[in-house]
Amino acid sequence: MTEHPGTRPSAGSATDHVTDRTVGDVARLAGVTVRTLHHWDTIGLVAPSGRSSGGYRLYRAADVARVHRVLLYRELGLPLERISELLDAPGATSAATLREQRAELAAHISRLQSMVVAVDRLVEAADRGILLSDEEQVAIFGDGWQPSWVAEAHDRWGDSTQWAEYAERSASMDADDWQQVADRAAALSQRLVDAMAAGVQPGSPEADAVAELHRASIDEHFTCSRSMQVCLARTYTDDPRFRAHYEGLSPGLAAWLRAVIEESARAHDVDPETATWE
Repeated sequence: MTEHPGTRPSAGSATDHVTDRTVGDVARLAGVTVRTLHHWDTIGLVAPSGRSSGGYRLYRAADVARVHRVLLYRELGLPLERISELLDAPGATSAATLREQRAELAAHISRLQSMVVAVDRLVEAADRGILLSDEEQVAIFGDGWQPSWVAEAHDRWGDSTQWAEYAERSASMDADDWQQVADRAAALSQRLVDAMAAGVQPGSPEADAVAELHRASIDEHFTCSRSMQVCLARTYTDDPRFRAHYEGLSPGLAAWLRAVIEESARAHDVDPETATWE
C-alpha cells in the first residue's frame, strides 16, 4: 500500500488517537524530509506505532518525541547506529537522561555560537583588514599612519589569496597583538638603518640575514616567497609612498634595501629581473 505524506486517518476510527500524526505532519514539524522518516522507519530507528483505519502508518506522541531525540543526537554528530543504541538503552527516557541530553545540546549550541562569532570576526577582518578603531591604529602605528591605507589595500588586493590569509590572522589579533607587531616593525626599521650606516653590502652574509628578517616580518601577515619579496622591494623605490617611508628613516635606505633583497634572492636561485608575485 502506498502512503501519501499528507494522508490523515478517517474521522471516528476506533484505533485513532487525537495526537496521531501522518508522516507529512511529522516531517514538517521536525524539519526533515518524508524520505528521511521513511529511511529511519526502514532501519528501525523510528517506527510509527499507530495505524489509521485505512492502514496508514501514524506517529503517536512517543514516536514524535523519539524523532526529536534522534535530531538532538544527530546534531551532536553521532551516527545513526549509535543513536539507535542510545535510544534503546535502559532508562533512555528518564528525566535524568533527558536533562543530560539537554545539557549536551546546550553545550553544543554554545560551541556553535562561538563559531558564529569567530566567522563574523573573520568576515569583518576580510572587509576591514585591521579590527581596530582609527584612533587605536594611530596610537599603535604612529601619527604618520593613515587608517585609510588599509581600505586602499583592500581595494587593491582584497580578492587575493594573500589578503585572505592576512584577514584570517588579523581576525585573531587584538590591540596588544598589533602593538607587538608595531614594536617588531620598529625594531626591524632600526636594524635596517643601522646596517646601512655600518656599510653592510648587498650580497654579504650580514645583508642576507637582514633580508631574511625583512621576509619574516612579511610572513607575519601572509606567506611571502623570495620572489614575492622581490616584487615588494620594487615598490620601495618605485612607489612614492613606500619610497618616502624608507627615505624618511634614512636617505638612500629604499634603494639599499631593494638591493639587499635582490642579492639575497639571487643567492637562492631567484632572478630579480623575472621574479613574479606567486
